[in-house]
Amino acid sequence: MYFTDRGIEELESRRGEEEVTFEWLSERLREFVDLNPEFEIPVERLATWLARLDDEDDDE
Repeated sequence: MYFTDRGIEELESRRGEEEVTFEWLSERLREFVDLNPEFEIPVERLATWLARLDDEDDDE
């Protein structure tokens, strides 16, 4: 188990039943980066990865 799995598991157990929009998620990510600027690059990579999940060109 990766260290990050603990945070993911906590997120799932605490909020797994909730429904959120990508607009809401985007705002929370912006707030997080504002409070933790050292995580700007990983958050940007995660957001880009989520945005492009269904892109056919990325399968190559």
